[in-house]
This record gives sequence, structure tokens and C-alpha cells, in this order.
Amino acid sequence: MDYKDGLRYPSIDQLVEKTGSKYKLVIAAAKRAREIKDNGRSFIKKPHSKKCIGQALEEIYEGKIIVK
Repeated sequence: MDYKDGLRYPSIDQLVEKTGSKYKLVIAAAKRAREIKDNGRSFIKKPHSKKCIGQALEEIYEGKIIVK
């Protein structure tokens, strides 16, 4: 994925479509980022992001984490 012009992967619009609410997205991503930080394991083999929060958002976008 190319990060030209400050674009981020995945976009907020794509993520909100997956969760149905930006508030659910924030809570789920924060919880999952904490888990990744604590155990060092992501469900994505080669994440684009090095940061835990970015990896959590990628997991949500790719359907590895389901937000209810």
C-alpha cells in the first residue's frame, strides 16, 4: 500500500463501514491494541503499521476482529 499524500490504510470510512459506528471502532481498536502490546502477537502476518493501534485497525478492516 502506498502512503502518498498522507493517506492512511485503512481509511476511517472503510473502518466505520465494518463496525457501524466510530465509537465502537475506537473502543474495539483500543482494546485490541492493548492486547497486541501485551502479547506482541498480531493476527496479520505482515502488517503495514508498526504501531499496535495501526495493527488493530488493520485486523478490524481485514475481518480478523469482529466488532459487535
